[in-house]
Amino acid sequence: MTARKQTIGPVVSAAHLADGALPPLSEVEFALTIVSNAFQRWMVRGMAAAGVPGLTPIEVLILHAVNHRDREKTLADLCMMFNIEDTHIVAYALKKLEGLGLVAGGKRGKERTASVTPAGAETCRRYRDIREALLVDSVQRLNVDGGELSGIAALMRALSGQYDQAARAASSM
Repeated sequence: MTARKQTIGPVVSAAHLADGALPPLSEVEFALTIVSNAFQRWMVRGMAAAGVPGLTPIEVLILHAVNHRDREKTLADLCMMFNIEDTHIVAYALKKLEGLGLVAGGKRGKERTASVTPAGAETCRRYRDIREALLVDSVQRLNVDGGELSGIAALMRALSGQYDQAARAASSM
C-alpha cells in the first residue's frame, strides 16, 4: 500500500488572509516578509564586516544611494528612491552618516544635499567586495538566470504600486 501524500497548502503566515480570492498573494506576502528580514539582517552584518557596525538597514541603503553614480542627492531624491513617506527617517540617517564621516552635507539653492566622502566610498567598496564573496557567489550557485531575477524585481516594483494604491484607498476609509 502506498502512503498518500498529505497536501499542506500554501506557505503563508496568516491562513485567514489566504482563504480569499488570491491565495498566492498571501504566499508572496509571507515570502516578502522573510526576504525583507533576511535582507535587512544581511545589510547590517555586511556593513559591520565592512568595518562600520551599528548602522540600521535604512542607513546602509542611504549610504549606498548617496554613493550611487557619485552624484549628490537631496532628501527628496532619497525619499522618492526608496518610497519613504517620513522624511525624518532619511534626514536622521543622513545626519548619522555625516557624523560618521561617510557622507558630507551641502546645499543646492535652498535644498540640503548629501554626497559621499572618500571614507564612505571606500566603505561601499569593502561592502561590495564582501557581498561578492559571501552573497553573489552563493546565489550564482543556485543557477538562477539573471533575466529571471530581473523579472522578479520588475514584478516586485509593479506590486509596490498596487500596495501603494491600496494604502491610499485604505486611508480614505
